[in-house]
Amino acid sequence: MQAAKRMKALESGIFQMLNDKKNEVEKQGKKVYNLSVGTPDFEPAPHIIEALVEAAKKPENYKYALADLPELTEAVQSRFKYRYGVTLEKDEIMSVYGSQEGISHVGLSMFDEGDIVLVPDPGYPIFAIGPFLAGAKTATYDLVPEKDYLPDLKEIEEKYGNKAKCMIVSYPLNPICKCAPKSFYEELIPWAKKNDILIIHDNAYSDIIYDGREGISILSIPGAKEVCVEFYSLSKSFNYTGARMGFMVGNKEVVANFKKLRSQIDYGTFLPVQYGAIAALTGPDDMVKEQCKKYEERRNALCDGLTAIGWKVPRSEGTMFAWAKIPEGFSDDMEFVMELLKETGVLCTPGSSFGEKGKGYVRFALTLPVETIEAAVKAIAESGILAKK
Repeated sequence: MQAAKRMKALESGIFQMLNDKKNEVEKQGKKVYNLSVGTPDFEPAPHIIEALVEAAKKPENYKYALADLPELTEAVQSRFKYRYGVTLEKDEIMSVYGSQEGISHVGLSMFDEGDIVLVPDPGYPIFAIGPFLAGAKTATYDLVPEKDYLPDLKEIEEKYGNKAKCMIVSYPLNPICKCAPKSFYEELIPWAKKNDILIIHDNAYSDIIYDGREGISILSIPGAKEVCVEFYSLSKSFNYTGARMGFMVGNKEVVANFKKLRSQIDYGTFLPVQYGAIAALTGPDDMVKEQCKKYEERRNALCDGLTAIGWKVPRSEGTMFAWAKIPEGFSDDMEFVMELLKETGVLCTPGSSFGEKGKGYVRFALTLPVETIEAAVKAIAESGILAKK
């Protein structure tokens, strides 16, 4: 039995490898501070769980859903109007099994073999894997501190002109934890129209944003629906992670095309999951805002704490992560991650797993309480690892 050739390009996931290393260290009886995987440790709000549970008690909800409930579509409309000031039509909305699944499959409905798709470097791996599965060619655009981690649109246009079919953009961006000003989007949309490029915007973290910044939807920019679709997920804002509930919204032609593809391979989201999502989208935002405050407290404990002991870690602007150069005296991020785990029990993710420009960096997930993060910082300080040159 021979696997498809495309499988050769898909290595074992970095997070599985890190988990195996974590298990090895724990078997040795050592304490591990796992700051690698970005799975929220907060619980969904009680009203969300209750809505799902009550729906799951009804036998009629175990049939094929076939489509999104009208109430779910209306809930998305209500959420985008209230949260972002964006008016969505019903044919501009569809559900997906979380942003990761949606981004990985939308290319099958939009890209032909050889089409060029622009993806960020550093960037989340699925941005490149989705186009790859569709047979498209990925071309990276660099995100560097000298340009405030924003794409150089002039440089991209000079290099590709209108040859690129699509560009994937995401702010606040995992892993670099940077936000984009509204002025960037106001420049991006006319640029995309000029170059006939579809913009796919991953908007997973607009509710986890710090220091008074504003998390927006790209669809709030005039003309965005003409060239853009946006993925919105309930995983990070509402901790609905395992339920796998997200949405693609925006350009109605792209939505219709993706719906057509999914109608051939899918029978719709489990109805109780849809009812839980309705409760999340239409319920109070108190929990979302309070959770953001707690993430910010964790960010302060980690970034400020590490900076205080001699490892300069910039404050994350958004997302549930922090991003930092590896300390002086180290040149390889993977080797540093392994030594950090061995010497301190602190586990983070090597930046090279997010692209060429991620080499020499690490990413921390803010998924432990403040007290535990403070203990992790203390373990690093006492280990002496930062004194190595």
